[in-house]
Amino acid sequence: MKINSLQNSSIIFGADFYESLSQYIENQNYSSLFILTDTNTYEYCLPDFLGNLATDKPIEIIQTEAGEEHKNIETCTGIWQTMTELGADRKSLLITLGGGMITDLGGFVAATFKRGIDCVNVPTSLLAMVDASVGGKTGIDLNGYKNEIGVFCFPKLVGIDTDFLATLPREEWLSGWAEMLKHGLIADYNYWRQLSDLSNVSEMDIGQLIYRSVEIKNQIVIEDFKEQHIRKTLNFGHTVGHAFESYCLNHNQTVKHGFAIAEGMIVEAYLSWKKNLISEEYLHEIHAKIRAIYPKIDFTITQKEAILDLMKHDKKNIDGKMYFVLLNGKSKSAYNQLITYDEVNEAINFYIQSQ
Repeated sequence: MKINSLQNSSIIFGADFYESLSQYIENQNYSSLFILTDTNTYEYCLPDFLGNLATDKPIEIIQTEAGEEHKNIETCTGIWQTMTELGADRKSLLITLGGGMITDLGGFVAATFKRGIDCVNVPTSLLAMVDASVGGKTGIDLNGYKNEIGVFCFPKLVGIDTDFLATLPREEWLSGWAEMLKHGLIADYNYWRQLSDLSNVSEMDIGQLIYRSVEIKNQIVIEDFKEQHIRKTLNFGHTVGHAFESYCLNHNQTVKHGFAIAEGMIVEAYLSWKKNLISEEYLHEIHAKIRAIYPKIDFTITQKEAILDLMKHDKKNIDGKMYFVLLNGKSKSAYNQLITYDEVNEAINFYIQSQ
């Protein structure tokens, strides 16, 4: 299966990807190939990937530490230096083999090295397959703020091989699942209902569910690549979720991206209800179904101010005002929704006090 995106970028599903990639490398006549991995994908994914890649081009492997705390300019500098020392030029290709951190980081490295070299994303986590690898966003964190530095730059190819998912622990699965739930909430209510009841999902469904999520995101990206209007809806749950994630990262607490986004969706669903955009019944449905899958992140009232302060740095903010993506009915959303400090303060109080 294949989905076409902007700038001649293609998303290819299954084993067909390897043949397509090998042929693409041959046709483009790249001078050299670089594969960026982290310590996990180097061990668990790289051998299978290399075994499926047919090329005579020289390949260099660059390995970095795993974890969001390494998605920063220092890691980029190390990769740029390594590529320079290994003779990378403007006709080199960088292949990212990893989860969301690697595709975000590697895409940014490729987009900026020698003013831009080609990149191919091979996501190995569910989160990367349905979100980070698709859509042309790249970025790194700065001083604890998520994705503060980045550029829009499409990979030439994205290859989604669900066999890599066999290497994932359950919490990594659930981290990606949250982004899929988001796709259902903003675009496809039946999809949301299927995903939100894990007892109705079998292993045989996974490939088709991933395809549906990628399809939803890709269509939105095609309509609005630079996030001027409808693409903003993909940020539902992320204003609060990124603040939760950044707070935990800054205080040496471990929370997966998707877990933070799931909790952010609860808070932002509450704001949607307060703005009379969804019913109280729908708010309770969203809260109950997310809580059935994801544990609550325990914050206290005293920690709330620091979380609110982090939201003030969200990229959607304009002139010091906070703008959110909210739900506007079932599988509909509204962007550029002005939310006051008092409103978001109330919403986080709701979250802290809820079960």
